[in-house]
Amino acid sequence: MSYVVGASGALLFVLVFLIDGLVRPGYSPVRHPVSALALGPRGWIQTANFAVCGTAITVGAVAVATTGRQPLLGAMLTIFGLGLVASLSRMDPMRGFPPGTPEGDPARFTVWHKIHDYAGAVVFFSLPVTAAVAAFTLPEVVWKAVSAVAAIGLTFPCYAFGRAWENDSPRSGLIQRAFIIPGWLWIAAVFVHFADL
Repeated sequence: MSYVVGASGALLFVLVFLIDGLVRPGYSPVRHPVSALALGPRGWIQTANFAVCGTAITVGAVAVATTGRQPLLGAMLTIFGLGLVASLSRMDPMRGFPPGTPEGDPARFTVWHKIHDYAGAVVFFSLPVTAAVAAFTLPEVVWKAVSAVAAIGLTFPCYAFGRAWENDSPRSGLIQRAFIIPGWLWIAAVFVHFADL
């Protein structure tokens, strides 16, 4: 059951931010990061999304770690899940969102924004490493190959998003989604695999 919880949390996260990002006034999924959805009057939706997804993945990860099947992989997934929970600390309004916010970055970031940045770094850097761990520890050849491809495939958009965000690229949101969507789908697939569904 814990594996199903983990898979459901990962899938729900993607579904929620995709739908909310398409209908949120003033929000551009191509430019703005997923975290910006936690801002404004409807920000509670993405805040809850971080909480539910992070908790669900952590539940599934603890099951992976404690069943004796894959303790190292479970530990890495736990770090990832807890990083998502820590992302509840919201980023500052910036770069035109929410509507009415000045373009560019604020002169000083709040402590909450800094915590969010640190949590985001944990999430983004831990996921390719987690996939690499899976490639080495999962016994099945197919899962070794899939996880190796995921590790390599997630490294490039992780780096690209970092560069895009630093340079305020108009495609930052799109590049971030190129990391999040396949990464979270890989996590969901791993939990489904452990659940033997």
